[in-house]
Amino acid sequence: MSNLDDRKIIELFYERSEQAIIELSNKYGSVCRKVADNILNNKQDVEECVNDAYLGAWNTIPPQNPNPLISYVCRIVRNIAIKKYHFNTAEKRNSIYDVALDELENCIPSVSSVEDEIDTMEISKHINMFLEILDKENRILFVRRYWYSDSIEDLAKLFCTSKHNVSVRLSRTREKLKKYLSRKGVSL
Repeated sequence: MSNLDDRKIIELFYERSEQAIIELSNKYGSVCRKVADNILNNKQDVEECVNDAYLGAWNTIPPQNPNPLISYVCRIVRNIAIKKYHFNTAEKRNSIYDVALDELENCIPSVSSVEDEIDTMEISKHINMFLEILDKENRILFVRRYWYSDSIEDLAKLFCTSKHNVSVRLSRTREKLKKYLSRKGVSL
């Protein structure tokens, strides 16, 4: 694990020092692999995805100056993993990732046009506002499930509770989200 703080790692990127990638990997490599693995569930694809994310960080820092660095890198990893997932599974299903998306299907409308894409940005803003009103534990639970694609089993271990409890809490949070979006005028 890297003992450098994020600011120093970003300075290395700005200096174009290859040590930046090494430090980034040492500090956040396991988190990046976990995010990619939750989506791809394939060791070779995960490693490829994480390496592509490091390259993505190299190509975007500078000019970007991310704070926090972990969120920035995880977003790159997640986006690359989702693209790889769609490439790999044009007709197949990946249980963990697809199940998480299926759970949200009734809360968030699908995007099929430019107008829908604009609406999606508005929905994203409303979801962020919704997350702000949740208590910390439910917000973390929701984000870990639907952003990082953690399994119900992993979440139960993380929160020291049963899988049933996690499922019920997520279900209630999705219902609250659905009602919240409806009150904000988002048609589902």
